[in-house]
Amino acid sequence: MEIKTGLGKKNVTAEAEANTTASSRMAGEERRSQILREAMRLFSQRGFRGTTTKEIAQASGVSEAMVFRHFATKEELYTAILDYKACVTGTDHPEEILKELTESKDDRFVFESLAFRALEFHRSDPEFQRLLLHSALEGHQLARMFWERMVLHIYEVLGNYIRERQREGAFRNVDPLVVVRAFTGMLIHHSLNNNLWDKEQTLLKISNEDAAREFTDILLRGITADEPGGKAGEKRSAQKTKQPAKKSRKL
Repeated sequence: MEIKTGLGKKNVTAEAEANTTASSRMAGEERRSQILREAMRLFSQRGFRGTTTKEIAQASGVSEAMVFRHFATKEELYTAILDYKACVTGTDHPEEILKELTESKDDRFVFESLAFRALEFHRSDPEFQRLLLHSALEGHQLARMFWERMVLHIYEVLGNYIRERQREGAFRNVDPLVVVRAFTGMLIHHSLNNNLWDKEQTLLKISNEDAAREFTDILLRGITADEPGGKAGEKRSAQKTKQPAKKSRKL
């Protein structure tokens, strides 16, 4: 004889309610991500001043009130954009990635790995690069936020690595921040050419792997060819030392 207690029904009901809650939460997260994606797309095309929350809502297929339900202020929306991109690309902790690379003390591995990561990031998401350019040109707070949360960490960690290698005699004495600026400058300019001005790569068609290797080689070796008896750079320095100082002309 089977005795029905009704517990099974209660369990089924609780499970159904849990599934409904989870489904609603997932729908809310998907809606929030959709709003972020459309906001980034519109910002990258029209800039921040040329985009309204109403347009973001229409592109996202929601009401403007729904946009503000997920993002109470524009400041919150901009912060969420950086958080979203960092989460998607795995760059939410750039200092940890840099520290992990620099612990190897393999200079070529460090710079080539960083170069490849940066170039792949720009290639996979030119929209975000355009968005950052808009924010910088408009003096928008997103540019400052990105600078403080990403760029400064890169300068700090990579600059410290260069200083350490200088103390060990591996690098010549030059301002580490100049080295970081030169290296990142090559990467950013290359990406800007590919994403904005020469999308078909008619001027320079090169894979990101090859570009990362060549840019690293330029940084670590320079482009001055070696000469018999020593490096050309050292020879020029010696010649410069021997040259008499030029007399100043009187006006």
